[in-house]
Amino acid sequence: MAGLVFQWLKDDIGGLAAMDAINQRKADKLYAAIDASELYSNPIAKHNRSRMNVPFVLADSALDKAFLQQADAAGLLNLKGHRSVGGMRASLYNAVPESAVDALIAFMADFEKQGANYHVRHADQSGRAAPAYRSAR
Repeated sequence: MAGLVFQWLKDDIGGLAAMDAINQRKADKLYAAIDASELYSNPIAKHNRSRMNVPFVLADSALDKAFLQQADAAGLLNLKGHRSVGGMRASLYNAVPESAVDALIAFMADFEKQGANYHVRHADQSGRAAPAYRSAR
């Protein structure tokens, strides 16, 4: 199996330097989208950020469930963050194509725009509506 991966890296990708450039570009795109957003944020200091696992949180955690459900419906799977940390996590492993990162960024932008057009409210245990994110854009 390892031989097939090495062959793929060499023949299809162009070698380790090419894979490194692709992975850096994928991470840079996603972090740029998160950093420019009013809805998403990344809790990790820039100099400590991973290129392989990109955690992010929504400004209103009441939107997490809707985000994950809509992402799943869009074919963007396994975005739920670690159970001890929460939030979201996008894994950008070598086999994840750049087009998948582009699709995630487009989905995230669309989800954020939805916040400006309508309220997503979740009732808490008392039956009161939780505050919903509202974009200022």
